[in-house]
Amino acid sequence: MPRWLPRAFVLALALYSCFLLGNWAFHQLIGLLVNILLAFFLALAIEPAVGRMAARGMRRGLATFLVFFAVLIFSVGFVVLLGSMLAGQIVDMVENFPQYLDSVINWINQTFHTELSRVEVQDSVLSSDWLQKYVQNSASGVLDVSATVLGGLFRLLTIFLFSFYFAADGPRLRRALCSVLPPARQTEVLRAWEIAVDKTGGYLYSRGLMALISGVAHFVLFEILDVPYAPALAVWVGLVSQFIPTIGTYLAGALPMLIAFTVNPWYALWVLCFVVVYQQFENYVLQPKLTSKTVDIHPAVAFGSVIAGTALLGAVGALIAIPAIATLQAFLGAYVKRYDVTDDPRVHGHRRYGEAVVARLQKALHHKKDNAVEESRGGDS
Repeated sequence: MPRWLPRAFVLALALYSCFLLGNWAFHQLIGLLVNILLAFFLALAIEPAVGRMAARGMRRGLATFLVFFAVLIFSVGFVVLLGSMLAGQIVDMVENFPQYLDSVINWINQTFHTELSRVEVQDSVLSSDWLQKYVQNSASGVLDVSATVLGGLFRLLTIFLFSFYFAADGPRLRRALCSVLPPARQTEVLRAWEIAVDKTGGYLYSRGLMALISGVAHFVLFEILDVPYAPALAVWVGLVSQFIPTIGTYLAGALPMLIAFTVNPWYALWVLCFVVVYQQFENYVLQPKLTSKTVDIHPAVAFGSVIAGTALLGAVGALIAIPAIATLQAFLGAYVKRYDVTDDPRVHGHRRYGEAVVARLQKALHHKKDNAVEESRGGDS
């Protein structure tokens, strides 16, 4: 047996053991790594505001605290306003439920010639087996819901703490990273960091502006239709439609449609039509103008990046996919050499019919002329 074989066997076994240990540690820490990644992008998003306040002489830690405090106040106010709206609406729906049930039963009796009554329907529902099982499962799932809520609050606190440290100690973090790199690499890292800050902050601010415009437009509609809780619904539509990718528009329009339906069923149809029309206006007019200088990527690339981010990291991947792709595109664009595009009509995706006909005629005339020249040369020979 060669002398190197036992050493190679031990080395291979050690490498395999390290791989298993690293794989186990990665799966155990995947939640923490995702939280750190989300906190890093959140720190990049607030970096422009913190940098402006620090440039005016304010301490960076205090500037970061003020930005996070403003975000916290806005978030708490939105949740309280939306919660009060939902609580009031649920109370109204519960109080008016007998009237809704009577109207539905009357419609069924008139349409299908039945003789149903509200008392019979209520007794049948209350004595059903599926309702008793649902109540039992709900009672046993209260602890699971409480644990989920506490876990979500702890995760949110972790993200805010990491993002606070990333934003407050941003210069120190960049110096520590550049200290282990040669000067040429330091320039590239700082350039990539600056692009990431611009793209992430630009994405957040452009989305915030579009949320404001969307909220104002829907608020006007809700006031015209006299839909209850119009301010809270407008804020809901603006934020959810802009900051939840792909399906945010549908989630944002569902709640106003439901509340408008309780006022008048035709109002729900009006809300649906307005949501669809405004979405087209936003996609083709508003969004290209607001995002042309921040996250100028093709809509198909944006959609594909959201799908890929969701498949890799779930909801977190969907949130950070677009700014991440925009950053990567802007960083790689500096290393791709570009040339002037030719004036060939095929480059522009169309070719006018008249030009095609003229080209065919010229080609036929040249071909006929060449044949005549060949025949004349053959006759002379």
